[in-house]
Order: sequence, then structure tokens, then C-alpha cells
Amino acid sequence: MRYKGSCHCGRVAFEVEGEIKQAMACNCSLCQRKGALMWFVLRNQLHLLTPESAAGTYTFNKHVIKHRFCTTCGIHPYGEAAGPDGQLMAAVNLRCIEDIDLDAIPVQHYDGRSV
Repeated sequence: MRYKGSCHCGRVAFEVEGEIKQAMACNCSLCQRKGALMWFVLRNQLHLLTPESAAGTYTFNKHVIKHRFCTTCGIHPYGEAAGPDGQLMAAVNLRCIEDIDLDAIPVQHYDGRSV
């Protein structure tokens, strides 16, 4: 499947390919505040439709995850990092995807506060 998504104002827009089998909700200090439901895909499955420069980057703690956000509306549509095996990954915020039923997607809870 191919999905379209964006921040609230549309300045950061993307398409992403794959099958949404589950979402992850993290309770770390940042994710708890964002309220994101993340779907992990290989980074090459995420295709930006707007310039990469439209998104700001925030890092914290170990500075290995690039939390990407719109510098206009502040919404966090995705993040980027290398997975445990070294492959580049994207964590797509499912709340930014158009026309999906979030209630139908199983959510795995991750205790990021304990990491």
C-alpha cells in the first residue's frame, strides 16, 4: 500500500509504502508529549514530496534519533535513525497519514522512560 501524509499545514508532505500491521506508542519524555503513534519502515520506503529543508530536526538524550517536525505548524510527521542492525529507518507518525482508521491498528506500548 502507498499512503500520503503531512504535517497540519502541508509544508512537510510525504508518501510511504508498506503494510501497517501495528503502531508503537512510546512514553519517553518527548513521545509522551507528542502523542505520536509510530509505524516503523525502512527509510527508503518514505518519500518526501516537499523539500527536506521544510522540516526542522530535534535530537536529545543520545542524539541518535532525528525527530523531524514542521517549522511552521510544529507537527512531528516522522523521525529517522539507524535500526539495531544499522539499516536506516523512519518512524512515521500514523496520526499524520490520510484516510486510515487508527482504531483498527493494534498499538504496542513501549516503555521509553526506562531506557
